[in-house]
Amino acid sequence: MSPTAARITAVDTFDIRFPTSRELDGSDAMNPDPDYSAAYLVLRTDAADGLEGHGFTFTIGRGNEVQAAAIEALRGHVVGRSVEEVCDDPGLVFHDLIGDSQLRWLGPEKGVMHMAIGAVVNAVWDLAAKRAGKPLWRLLAEADPEWLVRQIDFRYITDALNPDEALDLLRRGREGAEERTSRLLAQGFPAYTTSVGWLGYSDEKLTRLAAQAVADGFRQIKLKVGADLDDDVRRCRVARAVVGPDIRIAIDANQRWNVDEAITWTKALAEFEPYWIEEPTSPDDILGHAAIRRAVAPVKVATGEHVQNRIVFKQLLQAGAIDILQIDAARVGGVNENLAILLLAAKYGVPVCPHAGGVGLCELVQHLSMFDFVALSGTTDDRVIEYVHHLHEHFLEPVAIREGHYTAPTAPGFSAAMRPESIARYTFPGGTFWAADLDRKKGKAA
Repeated sequence: MSPTAARITAVDTFDIRFPTSRELDGSDAMNPDPDYSAAYLVLRTDAADGLEGHGFTFTIGRGNEVQAAAIEALRGHVVGRSVEEVCDDPGLVFHDLIGDSQLRWLGPEKGVMHMAIGAVVNAVWDLAAKRAGKPLWRLLAEADPEWLVRQIDFRYITDALNPDEALDLLRRGREGAEERTSRLLAQGFPAYTTSVGWLGYSDEKLTRLAAQAVADGFRQIKLKVGADLDDDVRRCRVARAVVGPDIRIAIDANQRWNVDEAITWTKALAEFEPYWIEEPTSPDDILGHAAIRRAVAPVKVATGEHVQNRIVFKQLLQAGAIDILQIDAARVGGVNENLAILLLAAKYGVPVCPHAGGVGLCELVQHLSMFDFVALSGTTDDRVIEYVHHLHEHFLEPVAIREGHYTAPTAPGFSAAMRPESIARYTFPGGTFWAADLDRKKGKAA
């Protein structure tokens, strides 16, 4: 390696928070007042091209400073590394971080530290895709299958998926990839919207937004449920009356129920023909999900946004506990671990419908679904990406929705970079928005 080779010179971290609780955007049965937030980082380099890697993980306000501190603690694993080396093989950073024995003690491979690892790993992939001059979905879809397999940690999952099986899936997934790329660029990837159904919204707002969603081309909407059954029955009745019989309605309990409650509650809403019940109970309860699935069919069971690693996903699939697998771009160990999860879903024939209900998650996860379509599963049948309408304006390459479909990104990278002015305004607590907010509160208290 040349002594003058470009290197990562710094990891800058930011605690960024948006006041979404004030309009009840994001409200659900477990999280009634979320302030959507990002523990955000920038990998600085001394490369002549000036490129940087951006990444983040999502929280809902208080505690975001803990997540940012966890990212900060990983600085020593990346500063000083060769830009060329990590971009040629992002798995080096992933394997190094999840293999650190002292970091593993803080999980292992779960919780705040694992999410921090995912944020750093995603930033490396953002940098790698920018240097390759490709959007991440295309970098992955056009990558050599053997190289992709080397990105994956198969530890703990070989009883369900081994490297040879993964390689075979990826090789078969490449058949017809060029045609699917053209179709993706022309038509986009199907989306569904949760923006209509936050729990704190009035029936009038639900009615207006549901009608607008159908007019905008969405063929599926989602309602938050789980706080009060009578309210849920009323809201589902309102939504079904607005959208008619041909639009899918998903419902989401956000882990609110015990197993028996989930079964009773879902059956009570069955008259409205919900397509799936999402997170009906604890995301760690594999057997509970399996019991719920058996009891509430034909309503499908979906989960994943709080599933903490590939091992739990493996068990959900092995136990036949879910109908829909919902990856999250910022919950597990970044792109590398999500590749393993996508491959597990492909082997078990379970559709992937990602979670994207938080700041920046739509921007990230679109790339993973688009890779899956082009070069792995080869289909969009029963596959949709969640979409929420808020906070995209803070990103340099925001998602674009056309006729109920995500438009395929064409700019190089992972679509993760936030606008500098948004970072300056919403960094907590010293950003201009939060400083002014504190001054207002002091003035009222005086």
